[in-house]
Amino acid sequence: MSERDPFDFDREPAGQEADAPLERPEGDDDPALMGPVLEALKTVRDPEIPMDLLELGLIYDLVVKKGGIVFVEMTLTTPACPVAANMPDEVEAAIRTVPGVEDVRVKLVWTPPWTPDRMTEAARLELGML
Repeated sequence: MSERDPFDFDREPAGQEADAPLERPEGDDDPALMGPVLEALKTVRDPEIPMDLLELGLIYDLVVKKGGIVFVEMTLTTPACPVAANMPDEVEAAIRTVPGVEDVRVKLVWTPPWTPDRMTEAARLELGML
């Protein structure tokens, strides 16, 4: 199986047929704002696995548009996750700390289900899974 690039946010989000239509913002991308938004996302860590959400592969889609509009599609390791109600708010709060961000939309999805295969190779190595 080939390694999925967890930072490739130009691909179409997987599994949309089972979820409500995306509320993705329109307009031009803002590549200058993408870097700071990614850095902000790296500060949000899973409470049970000591890794950030990007390394764990929990961020399925990230759109950053000019005008400071950010859209995140994310999942959790399991629907029974005890932080399911709070994690999207944590993601939103972290992104709102980025200068230039005006609006943040976080969508929690369960399709496709998360598996450890979504983790970066570095994360799997750190957790002793390689």
